[in-house]
Amino acid sequence: QVQLVESGGGLVQAGGSLRLSCAASGLTFSRTTMGWFRQAPGKEREFVAAISWSGDITYYGDSMKGRSTISRDNAKNTVYLQMNSLKPEDTAVYYCAVRSPSYAGTSYNVGDYSYWGQGTQVTVSS
Repeated sequence: QVQLVESGGGLVQAGGSLRLSCAASGLTFSRTTMGWFRQAPGKEREFVAAISWSGDITYYGDSMKGRSTISRDNAKNTVYLQMNSLKPEDTAVYYCAVRSPSYAGTSYNVGDYSYWGQGTQVTVSS
């Protein structure tokens, strides 16, 4: 079965950086579009970024555009989210997700993703 395991979250001061990783298994990763979302307490899940299966197309949500970079290593079945200039409002649980169908293009819709990891907590202190 499909498994997604996020890592790299933690506590960081405002202005700092973190790189999140998502290791995938149980799917043909090199043919799967992937996304990152986040969810803060009391808020809806929000799109952060997505990357096509080939890695040549990336798409960013407004929340972290210009401060984040999504990338992937198909040899390692891993997708990354580099986050810079972090703000307290970036505090949330960050999730990676698998696009459905896997070969479809990038999307910002939560409903277009079929599998989700357990999430990794990112806390940004002021």
